[in-house]
Amino acid sequence: MRSNKLGRTGLLVSELCLGTMTFGGGEGMWQKIGALQQQEAGHLVGRAIDAGINFFDTADVYAEGLSEQITGQALRDLKIPRSQVVVATKAFGQIGPGLNERGNSRAHLIDAVKASLKRLQMDHVDLYQIHGFDPITPIEETMRALDTLVQHGHVRYVGVSNWAAWQIMKAQGIAERHGLARFESLQAYYTLAGRDLEREIVPMLRSEHVGLLVWSPLAGGLLSGKYGRDDEKPADGRRAQFDFPPVDRPRAFDCIDAMRPIAEAHGASVAQVALAWLLHRRVVSSVIVGARKLEQLDDNIKATEVTLSEAELDTLDRVSALPREYPGWMFEMQGARGKMLAELGRGNAR
Repeated sequence: MRSNKLGRTGLLVSELCLGTMTFGGGEGMWQKIGALQQQEAGHLVGRAIDAGINFFDTADVYAEGLSEQITGQALRDLKIPRSQVVVATKAFGQIGPGLNERGNSRAHLIDAVKASLKRLQMDHVDLYQIHGFDPITPIEETMRALDTLVQHGHVRYVGVSNWAAWQIMKAQGIAERHGLARFESLQAYYTLAGRDLEREIVPMLRSEHVGLLVWSPLAGGLLSGKYGRDDEKPADGRRAQFDFPPVDRPRAFDCIDAMRPIAEAHGASVAQVALAWLLHRRVVSSVIVGARKLEQLDDNIKATEVTLSEAELDTLDRVSALPREYPGWMFEMQGARGKMLAELGRGNAR
């Protein structure tokens, strides 16, 4: 298990992160995603640690707080020193009936982090992430609140999830202008079947040295290889209960068709190839994997042993390439002209 820096920080995180959205169950969609209770979740956490995973991600809305509670108790039961794990959680979603029990306001974030710490049985979280964009709260208020949490020691680093590139850049500008803690990571959806992130967000992450944490790297299980192209609805698995995230299925199955021979050549599963492709992307700090069973987690962990060749990466890049759109094709055309002029300049200089 390799480790990477989280963005521009000195914090090292394992290249795989154990996501805990399958812990707790509860009602509604959380029951469909997973309902692992303390003992089962503890086995997963223990297996992850044995494999070299030091990074764990949860959120206050997962199973209405049960996920945080189970995660914290699992680490305690395993007697893992706090300094040996990186724990991340998130806030934004509705966690109570009150009007102010959601969003990115100062009032909500300060209350939310205290509640999360209590459930986790910890005095701090390593990474505190804003889980979504709040259109009624000024970004400056959110950034000042997060900086307060850092200054008070409740939070070590701050990150964001599910924001657009312009929103993140506005937040970073505010943080730089006022000397506040800035976003060090973005948690976002990114897969072979969904590379939309590459249009605006990935270039921004590279420019600003923000780490990328990938959620749903198998597109809700679709890239596991167990579903057929002609299946109208999966018979089992998470997609059968919770068909998310949205996927262009023809393109996704084109990717799966390309992954199958690569998987066979490596003696690997299709899911491992999908994860390995992400692990080869330089912008990625960590890939968040979730599981209901130890066998699923073991399969995901083995993806770290799959080294794809340049030819295999080229094949997967071609089959999963985004449709061209403006201004991307203009950048390509103007960039090509600039490259040609540069070559001519070097020739004249000789």
